[in-house]
Amino acid sequence: MLNYIIWNANPDLITWPVTIRWYGLMFAIGFWIGFNVVARMFRREGAPESWMSSLLIYVAVATVVGARLGHVFFYQWDYYSQHPLKILATWEGGLASHGGAIGIIIAVLLYSRFVTHRNALWTFDRLTVAIAMVGGLIRIGNLMNSEIFGHATTLPWGFMFPRSAEWHALYEGVACHPTQLYEAFTYLALFGLMMYMYWRRNAGERPGLLFGTFLVGVFGARFLIEFIKNPQVAFEADMALNMGQLLSIPFVLAGILLIVRALLRPRISIAYPDRWAPESKSKK
Repeated sequence: MLNYIIWNANPDLITWPVTIRWYGLMFAIGFWIGFNVVARMFRREGAPESWMSSLLIYVAVATVVGARLGHVFFYQWDYYSQHPLKILATWEGGLASHGGAIGIIIAVLLYSRFVTHRNALWTFDRLTVAIAMVGGLIRIGNLMNSEIFGHATTLPWGFMFPRSAEWHALYEGVACHPTQLYEAFTYLALFGLMMYMYWRRNAGERPGLLFGTFLVGVFGARFLIEFIKNPQVAFEADMALNMGQLLSIPFVLAGILLIVRALLRPRISIAYPDRWAPESKSKK
């Protein structure tokens, strides 16, 4: 009886008349579901419907630009500083989740300043519920690409990745931790928890609680799972804590502070009209 799984999935869902990859499909499905989850929250609290279209633009642009620049600056600046035009070649791969997170934070601050005119925590608390789900689906996309797997393992759920050149070079014939699934399950479980907190426990009435839970859950898990993941770039090989872990620490600390702050402050009162606000009422 085999004590490992041979993962030989084709990363392409279809190749004609256009190529659609599982990774891109997971990304698109995540954005579509996430949009509807946040829209339902906004409507529940009587926000203007137009806020959603603006938020989609802000977040979509910030995610791609932030994730790309995060990879460029955090992981391969030596290369891209010499080949600046390659920064635009996103189709060649190279996105960093920490960069995406920073991009989204900046985007939400701008969105709150110019669109909602509310405290940015209001948007963060609702948006991050959906982002947890999107993160889980993206990691499933990574699995379909046979990428971002972990160290060798003898556990019965170890995966072999015959489509991966990296696996052949490092672990030929040896099963590895499917760290994509570890992260996917963690993020999807976090999504379920945050949905429960918002819909059943009215956690939105404690500003920062959902956002803090997201930061601790996502980046705490990322910090721990990184111990069994392969280095993304060569310079990480001799680091006690790799770049992903170092970048995760500030997010976890910020999350803890937000949770403590939210629990120590009085709960605020939120009306739930469960309808979109007339657009005229949202204009100052």
